[in-house]
Amino acid sequence: MGLPTYPESYWLATASMPSYGKLEEDLSTEVAVIGGGIAGITTACLLAREGKRVVLATADKLLNGTTGYTTAKLTAQHDLIYDEYIGHFGEEKARLYYEANMEGLEFVRRLVSEAGIDCDFAEEDAWIYTNSGSKLEAVEKEYEAYKRLGIPGSLEKSIPLTVPARLAVVMRGQARFHPVPYLRHLAEEFVRLGGRIFEDTTIDKVEENGDTVTVTSADGRTITCGDAVSCSHFPNPDSGFYFARLHCESSYAIAVRAPGELPRGMYISAEKPNRSVRTITYGGEMLLLLGGESHKVGQKEPGFVHYEALEDFAKKEFGATDIVYRWSAQDFEATDKLPYIGHVSEGKKHIYVATGFRKWGMTTSVVAARLLTDLILGRDNRYAELYSPSRFHADPDVGTLAKENLNVAGQLISGKLEWVRRKPEDLGPDEGGHVRVNGRKAGAYRSPEGELFVVDTTCRHMGCEVAWNDGDRTWDCPCHGSRYTFRGEVIEGPAKKDLERLS
Repeated sequence: MGLPTYPESYWLATASMPSYGKLEEDLSTEVAVIGGGIAGITTACLLAREGKRVVLATADKLLNGTTGYTTAKLTAQHDLIYDEYIGHFGEEKARLYYEANMEGLEFVRRLVSEAGIDCDFAEEDAWIYTNSGSKLEAVEKEYEAYKRLGIPGSLEKSIPLTVPARLAVVMRGQARFHPVPYLRHLAEEFVRLGGRIFEDTTIDKVEENGDTVTVTSADGRTITCGDAVSCSHFPNPDSGFYFARLHCESSYAIAVRAPGELPRGMYISAEKPNRSVRTITYGGEMLLLLGGESHKVGQKEPGFVHYEALEDFAKKEFGATDIVYRWSAQDFEATDKLPYIGHVSEGKKHIYVATGFRKWGMTTSVVAARLLTDLILGRDNRYAELYSPSRFHADPDVGTLAKENLNVAGQLISGKLEWVRRKPEDLGPDEGGHVRVNGRKAGAYRSPEGELFVVDTTCRHMGCEVAWNDGDRTWDCPCHGSRYTFRGEVIEGPAKKDLERLS
């Protein structure tokens, strides 16, 4: 057994999305949606159902961002969060968060049932478990929070896994699914309703002028609209200083074959490094999906070492015999751990944003789509205040904001001071890293065939030094989470321009 040579998402490998052309003309519409993941597709479809003329534009192919690299859990159990939310925001807002996500789950459940979508939808309980004495009290407090908020659940002293566990909190009535067939249905419905989708269309600028919004692509094409919604990885435009209010984390997943009966339920460990466990039963084969190893993008040895840790976990705890797929995902987290959904900033009346899903985007994206649709249509939504991007909480925002920006400053300085001795000719086949070229620091990757790609390692967002990720063969920015291919092409923002090619 060994890890696959190249990362590949199980979801994208086993089901397909329709493909669409690039934006090659200027056009006008009522609403422009930016982003081709679950949040963007769902928002576009809901608006089209309301009779709106909608255009959706995405920088790559549909689902080629965070959505295509998810663990696909449909749950309101987002780690140990409810006791913390009660402490920071009060019981009412903590309960609203649970209810919003359960409504998101119910939206998916109902659509799957009514439309007969074959997407491996299955009801599962969700478990947070611990085998660490230092986490026992936190798990107990989370269960007490469940009781205060009326969340169906229980406190258990064992779990249906072979993994050691001393205590677990369970949330009943959750689910899992395969996101690609589900979103294919929504995308096709959107097009039937008159919606237009443009792939390979990077949006460079979003500008509001009175009651008109102009969305401009990197190629200079424009979409003139009444409202624009940014459901992309990073907000566009960043008029709310989101780069300082969000930090980006990487996480990893492997899909494995294992002997015996695979467990029911969805599991995540309370302690770090975190471990996520669930089954896949799509297409007649049962696989075990294991995830975790979360860390800030570009920091803490990004890459292969995290896949190897999951491989060891799969062998030790489940006797895994074959690793079929491996992939990673990146997602943003807000300073107070609540997503930002609503007007991009107080001064913008017609530009909206959905971001900061904290790796729990399957239900949160539905919450965002429903909330954004109501805001655009001028309808009340009881979750608007909870998710408002203009909110600010002295606890925990101030402390977290200071800590995160101190971390960014440290990464910026350390990256500039790092001394590199290696030269491009020192790299072997399929190897990358920092090198010196003509006396300056650079980044290089040599392909298995021997071709050399050399780039300037200065991130095009705010000038931090990108780090080499040997697991995914990417350049990752440790400051604000931008990612680039080994050729220097932007994969994920906030950066909009490619790294400078040196050779």
